[in-house]
Amino acid sequence: MTDEPVAAQPPEVHAQPPESPAAAAAVPPPPEPRDGGDVELLGLIDRLAELLERSDLSELEVESGGTGLILRKPVVVTAAPAAAGAAAGSPPAADAPPPAAGEPSAAGRDPALIGRPSVKAPLTGIFYASPAPGTAPYVQAGGEVAVGQVIGLIEAMKLFNEIKSDLAGRVVRVVPDSGALVKAKQPLIEVEPL
Repeated sequence: MTDEPVAAQPPEVHAQPPESPAAAAAVPPPPEPRDGGDVELLGLIDRLAELLERSDLSELEVESGGTGLILRKPVVVTAAPAAAGAAAGSPPAADAPPPAAGEPSAAGRDPALIGRPSVKAPLTGIFYASPAPGTAPYVQAGGEVAVGQVIGLIEAMKLFNEIKSDLAGRVVRVVPDSGALVKAKQPLIEVEPL
């Protein structure tokens, strides 16, 4: 036996080729778990949703460990005008944009609210309508909002971010409930310009 040091051999890695080059590029590696694991997971979901939107795929299924996730593109369902009771001269349902994630479908909403300007969430996190539990909300339906006015808080990575309005007018509706998870670009309040 010699006294020469033995170099450590790197472990062998056996990788199976992906089903397609697009599949390999479409799935980023999962984030490392840490204290902000939930927020990182939400960020990963946002990135996967963006990849799905940019691709020709209609569905994306990802499984990591014991957790599985299926993302599907929204499907616009068109009903026959007689079945939907559409009036002559009204636009067909196919012309309406699909609802955003977490937003009710256009069929269940007042037609006057479809396409209404809204203040959207700049990031994914938990939405809070008031500064503290039991206090008055920043804005309420029927009230007025000014540009730069705080409309709520979004908690992300244990930080509370003030969300300010980029629109002025009358608040028609506060979309998410306080304490609800909101995704980036999801409407927070709908505003009717004055």
